[in-house]
Amino acid sequence: MSKSNDEANGGHRNKGVEISLGIVTSIGGFLDAGAIATAAQAGARFRYQLVWATLAGTICVIFLMEMAGRLAAVSKHPLRELLHQRFGSPYSLSLLGMNTVLNVLVLGSEIGGICMALELLSGVTFRWWAIPVTLVVWWSLWRGTFSLLEKAISSAGLVTLAFVVAAFRVHPSLPDIAAGALPSLPAHHAANYWYTAVSIVGAIITPCMIIFYSSGAIEDHWDENYIGVNRAVSCLGMGFGSAIALGVMIVAGTTLAQHGIRAENYREAAQMMTPVWGRWGFFLFAVSLGIASFGAAVEVSLGTAYEIAQCLGWNWGEGQRPRDAARFSLAYTCVLVLGAALVLSGIDPLKLTVFTMALACVTLPFLTFPFLILMNDARYLGRHTNRRWSNIAIAGIIGIAFILAVVALPLQFLGG
Repeated sequence: MSKSNDEANGGHRNKGVEISLGIVTSIGGFLDAGAIATAAQAGARFRYQLVWATLAGTICVIFLMEMAGRLAAVSKHPLRELLHQRFGSPYSLSLLGMNTVLNVLVLGSEIGGICMALELLSGVTFRWWAIPVTLVVWWSLWRGTFSLLEKAISSAGLVTLAFVVAAFRVHPSLPDIAAGALPSLPAHHAANYWYTAVSIVGAIITPCMIIFYSSGAIEDHWDENYIGVNRAVSCLGMGFGSAIALGVMIVAGTTLAQHGIRAENYREAAQMMTPVWGRWGFFLFAVSLGIASFGAAVEVSLGTAYEIAQCLGWNWGEGQRPRDAARFSLAYTCVLVLGAALVLSGIDPLKLTVFTMALACVTLPFLTFPFLILMNDARYLGRHTNRRWSNIAIAGIIGIAFILAVVALPLQFLGG
């Protein structure tokens, strides 16, 4: 059975620093170009009316992440490997095909986010940055270790707290924010409202993020002693991402909306920070976008390679030397090349991002339903199988996933 080389080395790191896995997963998966783009557009177009979509997505992803981490810690196997074993090759390979296509699109949007951040800072068109950016991401994966990437991204990602600080400094209407926490019918542009809501949820709950987190738990040598840590990491990590995303929405809803700026592109979206931070606001937006997108590019590349390797029985692990896990390294190299090709084609990064986030909802039911079965299988979890409230929660998530899958594509045409 394939496994991470780090797993064989044994040993445990200080549990006090394991929160970095939750934050790096948050920055790379929850807080990425997709979350920033969808939150900015939601705020610019509907002010605080879509706060509920972010909150709903956050609650769902906390449950899914906790379960994925618990499954990995107890079974000592990542989620994707167990799905392949439990449901067989035909189903697993079909899911792999769908997820790989989706991940390439997501990776293109994340590389595009980094390139747009560099365009905002330098004035050089984003397409010129595609190859250098891709090489830097690839080099980081080729030369780095999981632990190093984990700490570097989680530390650099703290700059995104500028959105939270800005959200307080713009003095938003608290009653309006509270009202936005409950779903409501839009006063205008109903199709775009629901399309944006679906995109927000799709940006938060991505299959790649769950697979990355599960594999990261194996890379970090988690066992049953980490079940409590996993619960804290899931809540705090995803809570961190949610706070930043809400900060983006609130700032955009307060600054852009009042001037009729719809955040059609990243240059328009970057204007949300200038009323708060002056000329530094533009810089803070660009740096935050670049770091979040870089974390996502690393996560999606690794997540795709994890999934391919675990389904096909290859040796895998970011802690291994590339020559010892050559096919794993080749997998993330190939998806990076394909993602870069999308940026080089000239597709607008923000439009690609929002489109891809809505499309992500289509694949959710194919992951969440078998996930429920795994979480109740004592062969993998022993006494740590789901309790009733966990099953009720994931059943609700599956229901939401099916609804989103049905409405996502029609809303692409009607409101996208």
